Parts: sequence; C-alpha cells; structure tokens
Amino acid sequence: MLAIGFGLVWRSGLLPLPGAIAKYGGDSLWALVVFLCLGFVNPRNSTARNGIIAVCFAWSVEFLQLYHAGWIDEIRSTRLGRLVLGTTFNGLDLLAYVIGIALGYVAERV
Repeated sequence: MLAIGFGLVWRSGLLPLPGAIAKYGGDSLWALVVFLCLGFVNPRNSTARNGIIAVCFAWSVEFLQLYHAGWIDEIRSTRLGRLVLGTTFNGLDLLAYVIGIALGYVAERV
C-alpha cells in the first residue's frame, strides 16, 4: 500500500520533480507494485521468478498500448484504466519497469 500511495503522490504533481523523473519514476513505482503484488499472491515463487513474471506482465501492458480498439480505449479513458493500462506506447517505459522491478528484487534479497 505504501508503494501505491507513494506512486500516486509521485505522479500527482505535488512533488516538485522534473518531468522525466516524475514520469519514469512513476512508471518504475508502478512496476514495483506489480512485483510486490506477485510476491504477495505467489509467496512460494522465488524472487527471481516473480521478477521475471513482473517484467513480462509490465511489458505486455506496455505493448498492449499499441492496440487501440474502442472498448479498450474506453477503459483507458477512466482514471483507473489509465493508471493500470496506460495510454500511449513509449519504449523508455520498458526500461523504467525493469528498474522498478530490479529495485524490488534487490530490496527483497537484502
């Protein structure tokens, strides 16, 4: 819950962050939440396995942003849909996801 709250504050504009830091940091935090949720749902999986699944999931969501049908764009037009599914494909987001998941992986291993 802390990661979700921090991510929402991070992307809210309340923090005086430069644009790129706000955007890609928020993406990293989103991917960290995916990683943490997988660890919660699959506690018997290894940290590495949950990390790989998290990267696959995050990248799948990013590549899904290349698909624009009316039904999914309608979901994306809602606040929750935009937070979960995003709106526009950006290749740099893929790197931000890996960074967020890697931070979670390292924190869990430590």
